[in-house]
Amino acid sequence: MIERLEALIAPVVEDLGCELWGVEKLAQGKYSVLKIFIDSDDGIDVEDCAKVSRQVSSLLDVEDLFHGKYTLEVSSPGLDRRLFKLEQFEVFKGTKVRLMLRKPYEGRRKFVGLLCGIEEEDVVLRSDKDEEILFPFREIERANIISEG
Repeated sequence: MIERLEALIAPVVEDLGCELWGVEKLAQGKYSVLKIFIDSDDGIDVEDCAKVSRQVSSLLDVEDLFHGKYTLEVSSPGLDRRLFKLEQFEVFKGTKVRLMLRKPYEGRRKFVGLLCGIEEEDVVLRSDKDEEILFPFREIERANIISEG
């Protein structure tokens, strides 16, 4: 469903001069929360979020993708931005990141290290022990930049 939402929302966001950074759908009981993260070279302000929210809300009402009530949240990715797509890992090469895996690797699901980039469909992370570990992108449940400062 996320891919379908992204395909539907991306043209609207781009028409408003922003980039669709990522989409996250959370179920909270019988309600859903749809989080949309937008970015631009000039930064994102409250007005950008409001414009995108109005347009996307109207689009979602017409498409009727959600059964029941939902809350729409639009924001910038922030300093501790989440990485949603494989290409985003390459852009933030050289940055410290926190990864959570879907399944444990060597008994752990959480890893922190320096993002070394990507190799085909794998994300390369240098651990604090100075070893490089390749994680298949499909096995990464969540990844966030760790802001220094």
